[in-house]
This record gives sequence, C-alpha cells and structure tokens, in this order.
Amino acid sequence: MAIDRAKEFSGTQEVREQHKFDVSKLQAFMEEHVEGFSGQVSVAQFKGGQSNPTFMLDAGGKRYVMRRKPPGELLKSAHAVDREYKVITALGKTDVPVPKTYALCTDDSVVGTWFYIMDCLDGRIFWTPDLPEVAKEDRRAIYEGMVDALARLHKADHRAIGLDDFGKPSDYIARQIHVWSKQYRLSQTETIEAMDKLMDWLPANLPPDHGPCVVHGDFRLDNMIFHPTEPRVIGILDWELSTIGDPMADFSYNCMPYHLKVQANTTGLVERDLEALGIPSEAEYIRMYCERTGRSHIDNWDYYLVYNIFRLAAISQGIMGRVMAGTAASAKAAESGKQARPLAEKAWEMARKIGA
Repeated sequence: MAIDRAKEFSGTQEVREQHKFDVSKLQAFMEEHVEGFSGQVSVAQFKGGQSNPTFMLDAGGKRYVMRRKPPGELLKSAHAVDREYKVITALGKTDVPVPKTYALCTDDSVVGTWFYIMDCLDGRIFWTPDLPEVAKEDRRAIYEGMVDALARLHKADHRAIGLDDFGKPSDYIARQIHVWSKQYRLSQTETIEAMDKLMDWLPANLPPDHGPCVVHGDFRLDNMIFHPTEPRVIGILDWELSTIGDPMADFSYNCMPYHLKVQANTTGLVERDLEALGIPSEAEYIRMYCERTGRSHIDNWDYYLVYNIFRLAAISQGIMGRVMAGTAASAKAAESGKQARPLAEKAWEMARKIGA
C-alpha cells in the first residue's frame, strides 16, 4: 500500500518532545543575527524534515524556516546543515530558485544542535507525480517548471559562486556506487543475487562524466515549492545530499517515476496513461531538459536509470535493516524495505538489456 505523502508530511504540528529547545535563546539569536527581525518568535514543527528536523518560526508578521541537526550522536558526515546553508546561500546569487538565507548557527548552546534560518516560501507542494490536485490541461506546465528549475541548477557556474570546494569534480558515480554498495552490505538481511551482480556490473561499465556541476541529490517533485498560482518553482528544498557531481545522475533520478509503480515509499507512473493524465512522456521530458541545457541528446541514459534503481534498492535495504534491528517503525518501514529485491531485480534486468 502506498504511503499518502501529502497526509504524512504536509503541514505543521507541535514540536516533538525529543526536539524541544529553549525558545528564548532562539529569540535572542534571531534578534542579533537575522536582518529585519522583529516581534516574539513562536515555533511549530513541520511534519516532514525527517532527517533534519524542520521548524516554522513566526514573528513580527513574518514566517521563517529553521533546519537543525537532530539531537544525539550522529554520523560525522550526516545531517550537514552547514553544507545546506552554504549551497542555498551561494545559489541565491544565481537564477536557481532557492529561499533567502539569513543565518547559520554552529553554537550548540542555542537550540542544542547546529541550525540555519531561511525564508518560509508561500506556495504549493505537489506530493505525487500524477498531480491529482492539478487540472489535466495544467499538468504539463508543472513538469516544464520542474525541469526548468533543474536545468538552471545544472547550468549554474559553481566556481563563480564560491562552491569550487563543495565536492570532488570527477568520479561522482563511481564514488556513489561505492557508498551505496557499502551501505547495502552493512544492512543486508538476505542474499539478493541481483544486487551482487549490480555491484560488479555498475563500476565495470561507468560512462564518462557529464559534470562537474552542483547536483541536488534528491531532486523530485515534492522537494520543491511552486508559485501559488503559476507553474514555476520558487524554491528547491532539502539540499542535504547536494555536492559537485554528474548532472545525469540528478536528472535520471528525477525521471524515476517513469520507471516505478506506486507502492510503499515510491510514487510512480508505470502503467499510467500519461496522455490521458496530460503528463509528458519520458522522451518529451528528456527533450525539455536537453533544450534548456543546450544538449542534443544524452548518452548512456539507460545506465543512469540502472544506477538510480540500484540506489533505491540500497536505500530500501537500509530501511529493512533498521526494521530487523527494531529501530524503524513498523508497517510502513517494513513495506518500504521489502522493495529492495524487486528493485534490484528490475535494475539487473535493465542492465542485462544494455549488455551485462
């Protein structure tokens, strides 16, 4: 059964007990560091922001968003809100749609962990790629808005905006395969032959780099805010996985709904009538991207699809590992974890067609 992402993640709630902090200390920080700040701050927590807890701050008739590291012992490279702040601030100098940032705090004594503050954008979030809340005749324009935002990101000159040191300029895919293979093995609960084959095949068949550029790492429809009435993105969110890398890894991930069914934590368009929905085909969507980035075509497209389905399989296995260890919630997590095998088998079937 698919997760109702809109119900699960949209809106705010009271601050969770484990994420509570001294609001008076945040008030003092904002008075000193946030340009134009006034009034008394009130705090609510967004239902989303599962990795980095995210909060709505309301003060003086203006709304802000705070993203913070979660409390407790963390992996060294995880929950890097300072990297999020750096990339959003830098991209604010370009035509890439991002919220305005105000301040980064690396003093744990304020709210307990590092955090940053940015504008709260007033707009629409679309939670599933079939866009049920949008009229058929308006859906294509939403896809055009999404691909336009990604093209702007991939065309941004990362060196000119101070992101030359934001990641290694080459071998992004090779490093990602290594990372996800390691994560898969650490959380493995059964033998999945297709994953073993993919972990051999993917590094042996690496395509040439298409980068370097800033890659988002999780560029999907529900990680952006659209204008309240217009089909354009006003803010790309959730930059936790961003780095310098291969734009085709980003773009092919954005195209995953064309290759996935609706189930558990994935939302797909397989077996849907795209023409009847008013949604562009994958070929049309690729053409939109190429037009906006000055490409005539994309080489090795199927390889990038295999890589991203493999990545999703590794993520699913990680969830299953937490289920088996008793550290993940129940039915929804278990359902997500069960996708590891079918995703791996789908990726291996595609790899065989390429020439495995």
